[in-house]
Amino acid sequence: MQLGLIGLGKMGGFMAERLVRGGHEVVAYARSAESVKKAEGFGAKGARDLPSLCGMLATPRAIWLMVPAGATVTEVIEGLLPHLTQGDILIDGGNSYYKDSVTRAAYLKTRGIRFMDCGTSGGVWGLKNGYCLMIGGDRQLFDLLEPIYRTLAPPDGYALMGDAGAGHLVKMVHNGVEYGMMQAYAEGFDILKASPYGLDMRKISHLWNQGSVVRSWLLELAENAFEQDPALEKIQGYVEDSGEGRWTILEAMERDVPAPVITLSLFERFHSRKPDSFAARVLAALRNQFGGHAVRKK
Repeated sequence: MQLGLIGLGKMGGFMAERLVRGGHEVVAYARSAESVKKAEGFGAKGARDLPSLCGMLATPRAIWLMVPAGATVTEVIEGLLPHLTQGDILIDGGNSYYKDSVTRAAYLKTRGIRFMDCGTSGGVWGLKNGYCLMIGGDRQLFDLLEPIYRTLAPPDGYALMGDAGAGHLVKMVHNGVEYGMMQAYAEGFDILKASPYGLDMRKISHLWNQGSVVRSWLLELAENAFEQDPALEKIQGYVEDSGEGRWTILEAMERDVPAPVITLSLFERFHSRKPDSFAARVLAALRNQFGGHAVRKK
């Protein structure tokens, strides 16, 4: 099957390569000419810009977007529209907010363009292991694009979640759950690190994956990290968030669903960015004021 792919970053580039290996014709474009050249190296056809990408695709075109959520998705869609024809298909495979995907589907429908949203999980390991695809949109369109999904995903690794937006909703909550799981592992290893036994974190993360109820791919990745840097001394404990955790919490609030673990895991990421927070200094000052407790001076 022929597919245009826009965005050749950490995931997009590997997705393009997996598709080429699977026998599909990929026309690839990215703002980075170096990324396009790399894609050409593994067999994709490189496009110099959006108009040329559209010109290289047979109609009805199918174009997959792997670009940052928000304004960039809007910018790319608006850049494509003058060069598309009725019946063409756009698939947003990034981490867009699901309500934005609902709006985009309705907007594109008025222009005669079909839209699918596809939450994509697998990270930089997707080339080897495949990607988990959570898809939203029309069933008939899903069936048409299934050869693409089948190549990108491992067995049973893709499914239609519902109408437009459903794929990105499921991916959003998936990432919220990921926040909570990662936080639990982080706290557990922190407790173990503070113990008096001089424990080997790599050995423990490997052991826990041998039949334990907490075994997971995240533990495999933890084992890799501890093997490369046993005390994690080469990295700073500063944790970013890309938005899905915040959106998950907003959805929980809108639906009156309690989600304390996911919420606190997001707040802990905020906490990681303030190693010497003003709030902590206020707490220390108050303890000193009411109880005479010692404070540590800078």
